Amino acid sequence: MGPYKKHWFTLIGMCIVMFALLGYLGVDIYRAAPPIPDHVVTAQGEKLFTEEDILDGQTAWQSVGGMQLGSIWGHGAYQAPDWTADWLHRELTAWLELGAQERHKQAYADLGVGEQAALRAELQAEYRHNRVDDNDTLTVSERRAQAMAQTATYYEQLFSDEPALRGSRESFAMKENTLPSAERRAQMTKFFFWTAWAAATERPNSKVTYTNNWPHEPLISNVPSSENVVWSIASVVILLAGVGFLVWGWSFLRHQDTEEVPAPAQDPLTRFALTPSQRALAKYLLLVVGLFVFQVMLGGFTAHYTVEGQEFYGVDVSQWFPYSLTRTWHIQSALFWIATGFLALGLFLAPVINGGKDPKFQKLGVDVLFWALVFVCVGSFVGNYLAIAQVMPPEWNFWLGHQGYEYVDLGRLWQILKWVGMLLWLVLMLRGVLPALLARNGEDKNLLALLTCSCGAIGLFYGAGLFYGERTSLTVMEYWRWWVVHLWVEGFFEVFATTGLAFVFSSMGLVSRRMATTASLASASLFLLGGIPGTFHHLYFAGTTTPVMAVGAAFSALEVVPLIVLGHEAWENWRLKDRAPWMQQLKWPLMCFVAVAFWNMLGAGVFGFMINPPISLYYVQGLNTTPLHAHAALFGVYGFLALGFSLMVLRYVRPQMAFSEGLMRTAFWCLNGGLVLMIATSLLPIGILQFHASVSEGLWWARSEAFMQQPLLETLRWVRTFGDVVFIVGALAMAWQVVKGVLGQSAPARTTPASSHVIPAK
Repeated sequence: MGPYKKHWFTLIGMCIVMFALLGYLGVDIYRAAPPIPDHVVTAQGEKLFTEEDILDGQTAWQSVGGMQLGSIWGHGAYQAPDWTADWLHRELTAWLELGAQERHKQAYADLGVGEQAALRAELQAEYRHNRVDDNDTLTVSERRAQAMAQTATYYEQLFSDEPALRGSRESFAMKENTLPSAERRAQMTKFFFWTAWAAATERPNSKVTYTNNWPHEPLISNVPSSENVVWSIASVVILLAGVGFLVWGWSFLRHQDTEEVPAPAQDPLTRFALTPSQRALAKYLLLVVGLFVFQVMLGGFTAHYTVEGQEFYGVDVSQWFPYSLTRTWHIQSALFWIATGFLALGLFLAPVINGGKDPKFQKLGVDVLFWALVFVCVGSFVGNYLAIAQVMPPEWNFWLGHQGYEYVDLGRLWQILKWVGMLLWLVLMLRGVLPALLARNGEDKNLLALLTCSCGAIGLFYGAGLFYGERTSLTVMEYWRWWVVHLWVEGFFEVFATTGLAFVFSSMGLVSRRMATTASLASASLFLLGGIPGTFHHLYFAGTTTPVMAVGAAFSALEVVPLIVLGHEAWENWRLKDRAPWMQQLKWPLMCFVAVAFWNMLGAGVFGFMINPPISLYYVQGLNTTPLHAHAALFGVYGFLALGFSLMVLRYVRPQMAFSEGLMRTAFWCLNGGLVLMIATSLLPIGILQFHASVSEGLWWARSEAFMQQPLLETLRWVRTFGDVVFIVGALAMAWQVVKGVLGQSAPARTTPASSHVIPAK
């Protein structure tokens, strides 16, 4: 550890405490998850359905795309309704109509104010009271049973090819006969009922529902809880305090080791001839841009479904490539190409760290990993298609088809194989890193040790997605899903990116090894301090308790703190291109890293915190404010990082290549400009309009057919086409540059031997 002892102790101690907190509250999540009743019966003892029926409905929902078709508890796609909020409102209004007819022989709307108020009071008492007894039996009134049956009939017709609801299916971008089996449609309605029951029913000995009073539903006084308001204010105070301490610390400590080291006359990374495994990375770059273009085209195609529903400029394509499928592929291909870009950088660095030579069979491992990635990608896409087309047998769906959960949609077998691929990458990295790490040559190994730890986290933590099963409680599943989506991606990939770039720049002699190491250790501590327990901010309304909300709100505010100084990081990356003449050849990778800093500040910082406080997320969860944050953060940060890494690797595996200024200028500015247009002309204004609707009426209204098909919102969705086209032009230019670079010339063979284990520390 040497001079970095306090930094290491801070990072290690912080990780121990934060993971202990994540695990401790994880136990609470298991314990406090909303119960699934063994039986649901009427007050007269008539059995309606059982726990097995509800779980069968969960698997039926998974098979049609799950979170890629509408959402549950606010998590999922945004075109169709949130099935929880929609079911709840439909059931409540059906109950009121039944009560009005039973009591007054009139429609509810025709009753006087006093009569309506009396029925609403009775409604609230019935729905918020927890009626699960000690035998895990849920008892509902006869009137509620009738309301449930009416609501279920609507959903059974909606997911079929009932002509009367064809217009609704078009508005929701659902294909005809989404779920052909009448039996499975009936089962799915029972799962929808259970999610709505958990959202309306108070926990025992509590005044809030299992979902902390989410969604906003005035009919039963589902409004933000007092804890929601308190921890929302606390999160803002914590953010301000964190920013203040960061500015103080940065002001007093930034003078340390700020001397500028003289840049070498030649790029140190070119002193080593390419190894066979490095030359083999060219095909990884083709896979990155191939999947990137595929994803971008699918994004435009999927966005068009939001305006035509079942057609693409008049051609009905929904029966073959429905919205739920193309959105699945859009998200999964993004994860594949971004991860491949990160893996390529690591595999390029491994021989450099190993003194410019490959460990035995390294090229074979690189080739095997590549074809394994292709196999998993193609296999999972085929499985998605067969599942959503309802061709795959139901019992195979979870393992080979579609898990139904956003970002981990691929079947469980493909998920396991993807993890095996990550572990293979980790082995390939360790074979190059460990000899240099263990060598007794007096060099500073701290930065290399941190890079090794980040590689280990990337390889291992994807396995967290295997801790839930097909019939696991939705609350428990969400806990582990966000370990992958938030902790694995936003936490450990962030640390790897920061450390990897620091290692590259220090190896180039552009910054001192001491400065790079200190900055990387400090950044890792800041990222993970908020990032590890900040995972809980995704779980405020997923069937968890107040401590989860408190920790999530407090620490997710701290996630924003390090983003405050990213303008300085962008400036540092920008000025590197002028540090030496040979750095001009890395201008465009550096420009990508400048874009990363900008979008990290705006997409992850501003748009992220905009939806993070509990009071904010209470109203906007499941609205277009979420894809606003997702597009700006996922592509703006991790997408540009992966593209920057790919361009950097391309520069070295094709050393005689020169980037085309025209192509790269088009790619860079069209990608950024297209993203800005998507946000400014469509996602943000739609999100704001939905936010107002959610606050004034309820989430059901903000996601309803009547609201979303208003002329203004349809126009805003059409206008997004301009941003999509600009973005597609940028993607095609980027892809063409990489293809030209890879195929334009072959890499030179290895001609010089390595001279040391690792580039000397500066």
